[in-house]
Amino acid sequence: MLGLQYFSFQEVWSPMFLFATIGVIIGYLYLVGPWRERHFPMEPPVSKGRKLLFISAALLYYLSYEGPLGFLGHIMFSFHMTNMAISYLIVPPMVLFSVPGFLWSKAFSARFWRKLKFLMHPIVTLIMFNMLFSIYHIPVIHDYVMTNFTVHRLYYLVMLIAAFMMWWHVYTPIKDMPQMPHVKRLAYIFANGVLLTPACALIIFSDAPLYAIYNDPEVWVNAMGFCIPGDTSYLLSLTEFQGPQFFNMFTTLEDQQAGGIIMKLIQEVTYGVLLALVFREWFSKEHKQEKVDEQLLRDALAIKHK
Repeated sequence: MLGLQYFSFQEVWSPMFLFATIGVIIGYLYLVGPWRERHFPMEPPVSKGRKLLFISAALLYYLSYEGPLGFLGHIMFSFHMTNMAISYLIVPPMVLFSVPGFLWSKAFSARFWRKLKFLMHPIVTLIMFNMLFSIYHIPVIHDYVMTNFTVHRLYYLVMLIAAFMMWWHVYTPIKDMPQMPHVKRLAYIFANGVLLTPACALIIFSDAPLYAIYNDPEVWVNAMGFCIPGDTSYLLSLTEFQGPQFFNMFTTLEDQQAGGIIMKLIQEVTYGVLLALVFREWFSKEHKQEKVDEQLLRDALAIKHK
């Protein structure tokens, strides 16, 4: 149970956030269903696969942010890094793939967004996301964010927005918008992997625990206020003054190193899959173009012989 048995259902499952997630899913199904039929009748129906992809993304985000995985992320650093990978490397591309282009076009149709167009430059989004992610894992900043709950929510929201902006260039769901060429997309994904590596290396190869909330019981008790309402000081006596180490079969350093390895592995798999998808799309496009060129050549030769 990893220690979850010591806490209430409300603390572990965050019912209000769960209901909000269900509300988002219902809203999505309405927009791609009845609302689409009424306002965008010429748009093709959204497939069951894409609907299932969105539902999975919403549930994954809930689990990693306010659900059981999010709760465990405040106890074990390895879960924390798993949650970071799910929230910023897996969920955004799933949402971009599953939300149809006409909804994105409608959402960004206001002229206001044009004033912020400069923020969507590929280099800006590349640096912005990786800088926010790397700065967050500087120990003093990480501990500050994790123990100041308003800052925590704001920082996570900004990182989520930056993640969507970054992934937008890998898969642009609005077909009328300029698409980054396949070669540049491959380089863009590769550059993301390179820029994310230093933060993972810092965590994996450190010879001492970096983060006080997983090492200092007093700081950990403060950070648990994000998950548990009211006074959390009782956690010290509950855990026999060991803090999060009470629930962990690994040492703090081993847990920290495992977290860095998990993040790097998930990043490599995610980026590897996307590299393969982009390359396949590029190959298919080039192959189709070759067939078109061959057919045009045949037609020209046939006309010439006539």
